[in-house]
This record gives sequence, structure tokens and C-alpha cells, in this order.
Amino acid sequence: MSFENYIRKLIYNIFMKKRIPFVPFSMEKAKLIARHYTGWGERLSKFFPSLKTNLQQAEYDIEPREWTAIAFYFSITYAIYLFAFIFFLAVFIIRLPLLNAITTSIPIGLIFGAATFFYIGVYPKLYVTRKIKDLERNMPYALHHLLIQVRSGVTLFNSIVSIARSNYGWLSEEFSRAVKEINTGASEIGALEMLARENPSLYFRRILWQVINALKSGADIGDTIKEIVDNLTQEQRVAIRKYGSELNPLALFYMVLVVIFPTLGIIFLLILFSFVGTVFSIEFVLVGILVFLVIVQFMFMGIIKTKRPFGV
Repeated sequence: MSFENYIRKLIYNIFMKKRIPFVPFSMEKAKLIARHYTGWGERLSKFFPSLKTNLQQAEYDIEPREWTAIAFYFSITYAIYLFAFIFFLAVFIIRLPLLNAITTSIPIGLIFGAATFFYIGVYPKLYVTRKIKDLERNMPYALHHLLIQVRSGVTLFNSIVSIARSNYGWLSEEFSRAVKEINTGASEIGALEMLARENPSLYFRRILWQVINALKSGADIGDTIKEIVDNLTQEQRVAIRKYGSELNPLALFYMVLVVIFPTLGIIFLLILFSFVGTVFSIEFVLVGILVFLVIVQFMFMGIIKTKRPFGV
């Protein structure tokens, strides 16, 4: 297993445990804490209008008011902890005056608390987004797998079982749910309809409804899957061309911001400092530029990864 696949599997296993970020307790203990703050949770849940849908799609068995109550409690808790830690460092290590220590610690604690609350509040949406990307990345390979199985004479149910037992991330997990439904007495159509209703991926739902309609009409499922694979391949090609055209202006902006701007900026600062001087050392300025470049690098990596088309 490659290092990248290992990291993907590790992240997948962490997400599937259904833990809440920044919460060092299980879901049951977190719900017990939330009972004491449901009033606050009810008010604060209005800031996240799509939270109920996101929680359902992420398969979290919790109410939106309970989720925001947990976010409120731990954001306040971590804000107090960070305030106390910064205050201790400022007073006893750095030896700042008491007033300066308070005015420094309070804003840092409040900002961290607000960031914690916001991150926990939007985490179900981020979770669903990761799930959709993982599904759509593995979808072309799983469909080819399904097509080969069906064309080889394997029944649709056994083909679904084969995908469920394969390493297709959340896609295998979704088909495992369908297999469990069928094993408990549901029909293949009923199990696939359940997946189509509850899955957040538009592409996955569309494919499932095409398969369901083929099963209901009695059409050849192999021909249907072959057509789906061809259409998906064509859409992938269009998406990749669009992705390539979007990378051109990004690459130009990257060159200006990361190569040209720092080079000319350093030369200009050296000339300026030689005439007027500065309270900062040149080493401090260079370290600041380096930190800026690192931040920009991660920003561009995130933008490029976000714009990557499905199946790539």
C-alpha cells in the first residue's frame, strides 16, 4: 500500500468513527453535556440553516440543537483554557504587565473559541463534501468493475457484494448498506432506492436512478451500465478540459505572487533599508516573506485540490 493510500484509509477510518472534532468524548457523553445547553443550542442552530440536512447525510444520529449546544460548550471551554494558558505565559514567562497580559489573552481566547464553534458547526457539511469527493473519485472504477461483473454473467446482487467487499472507500460502504438491506428481506430495487434517496452525491444518485429504472422496465442491465460508463467517461473528459483551462490563470497568478513579487520585493526592500534604515533586521523580514510564501503555497494547493474534477 502506497503512502497516499495509507493516509486516505487512515482519514476514512477516522471519519467513519463519527467523532466530533475538538470533542474528546464519545457521542453519548457529548449528548449528555448538550442537554444542559439546549436553550443556547436552539438559538445558535439558526446560524446553520442546512445543519439538519447535513447531519442526516453525514449519518449523525443527533439533533441540530444538540450539535450546536456541544459546539457552544466546547468553544467556551477552549476559549477559557487558552485564555488561562496565554495569561500564564504573558505574566510568568514573558513578564508583561498585568493589564497588557489581560488585553492580549482575552482576544486570543475569544477568537479561538469563535473559530472552534464555527468549525464544529460547519463540520457536518465538510464531512459530506469529503464523502461526495471520495464517492465520485472511485465511481468510474467501481462502475467498470460492475460492468465487467455483469457482462461476465454474475448476478446484480453478487456484483454489488463484490463492490461492497472491494476497496472503494465510501462507495463500498454505501453498497454494503444496500447488501444489508437486501439480506434483511428488501428487494434490489428497494435497497438501491434507499441509497438514491439518502446519498448526497448528485452523480451517484443519477446513476442509481438509471439502474433502478432499467430494473423496473426489464431492460438489459449490462447495456444500461455500459451507457452510464460511456456517459460518465465523456463528462470526465469535459471536466478535465475545463479544469485545465482554469489552471492557466491560476498558474499565472501563482508565478506573479510567489516568484516575481518576492524577488522584486526583496530587492526593493534592500534598497529602501540601505537609505532610510529600519527597526527590523533583514533576517526578520526574510523570515516573514518565507512564512508568507508557505501560506500562499498551501492556499494554492487547496484551491487546485478543490477545483479538481470528479473521478480524478
